[in-house]
Amino acid sequence: MFIDTNAYLGRWPFRRTPCDELEGLLAVYKRYNISEAWVGSLEGLFHRDIGGVNHRLHQTCQMVKQVRLVPFGSVNPRLPDWKEDLRRCAEEYKMPGIRVHPNYHRYRLDEPLFAELLDLAGQYQLLVQLVVRMEDVRVQDERFSVPDVDLKPLAELLEPRPAMKIMILNGFFPSTRAVLPGLVKTGRIWLDIATLEGLGGLEQVLRGIPAERIMFGSHLPLFYLESALLKLEESDLAAEVRQAICWENARQLLRQSP
Repeated sequence: MFIDTNAYLGRWPFRRTPCDELEGLLAVYKRYNISEAWVGSLEGLFHRDIGGVNHRLHQTCQMVKQVRLVPFGSVNPRLPDWKEDLRRCAEEYKMPGIRVHPNYHRYRLDEPLFAELLDLAGQYQLLVQLVVRMEDVRVQDERFSVPDVDLKPLAELLEPRPAMKIMILNGFFPSTRAVLPGLVKTGRIWLDIATLEGLGGLEQVLRGIPAERIMFGSHLPLFYLESALLKLEESDLAAEVRQAICWENARQLLRQSP
């Protein structure tokens, strides 16, 4: 059994990707026994009508029966109606969380608008999924280069917000690995494995980060699902640790949300 905590619906605008049509994504999930997926919308990175993006995401997740799709709405605090977008995610669509892309929406974590977003998400008891990177800079179109999110300001933001819950997606890179253990120690951070690389990568990570803070994530459709599955196979994990990463941690985290 698996819960994929890092997936998207829709097409990447710069290239076709595996499973970028809903039928293909569902077929892959069925093949590999994925029972649940937390999905955002790729449209949310680029569209200005975020309300429409979230409405379509909600409708699609309601329609699908083969796999439980859990919608995580987009919020862009640089747009004028972002607070209403967030409210709809929480109150109308009953989403357990939102997914934010500061680098695509052009703001830094140390800007006041991000602190305001965290405060409002906290009022609604929403899990915030913070995406560090969508694709490697080496394969980005040079006309649309997007840097990784700088996570260093995050620790200071968490200190006055003891009830905040943030999941960092696509966060395992040389530029970020040094700050991750300290963030996890705050007790308010979780991570997914989609960008974890290296032989026995999970074993190495577990030497510094507790297993209960790590979850299975594929980054479909930009990555292959098989890549995330292989990360589990190439590391020697106890049965209870594997089970926690594959689904128990995700189930427990959403159980804490409304």
